[in-house]
Amino acid sequence: MIRISALLLCLLLPLTAGSALAQGSDAEAPIEVEANQLNLDDRAGTAVYTGAVDIRQGSMRLTGDRVEIQRNAQGQLSRAIATGERAYLEQQPDPSEPLVRGWGRTIIYHVAERRMELFDRAELHQGGDTFDGGYLEYFLDRRVVNARSEAEGVEGRQRIRMTLQPDQSGAP
Repeated sequence: MIRISALLLCLLLPLTAGSALAQGSDAEAPIEVEANQLNLDDRAGTAVYTGAVDIRQGSMRLTGDRVEIQRNAQGQLSRAIATGERAYLEQQPDPSEPLVRGWGRTIIYHVAERRMELFDRAELHQGGDTFDGGYLEYFLDRRVVNARSEAEGVEGRQRIRMTLQPDQSGAP
């Protein structure tokens, strides 16, 4: 596995300027990337990593067989797309909230919206609550989940399953 050098990370900094993959306090954390291969197109604003990709920044972790990072015209990170048999994304939206973990064959993280989309054998865990289905959409800030058994990019029909844990806080 190739560890991305400090020089290459400097090339990636424009991809993250003004935005962060992780919670606000994680924005200052270094971005660590491991992959077998990188194709960087600065003009197109894309970086494509392949081969056991593992990207970390603070509480955020994104893994997959292939991860494409896209930036907008202002040079800010706009989307990260991970694909693989079990692509994975985890992030702690806020230090007081539980870690959010998601799996799917494709994961699209929309940075500005702090929204993740999980496709095909999608699975989402937050605290003790779990959601499974063909397609899951999760808004980190609002804690909203949208789920479907069928969607573009989903093989067949994958029924929605949900497990919600009872509130243990004792609040009325």
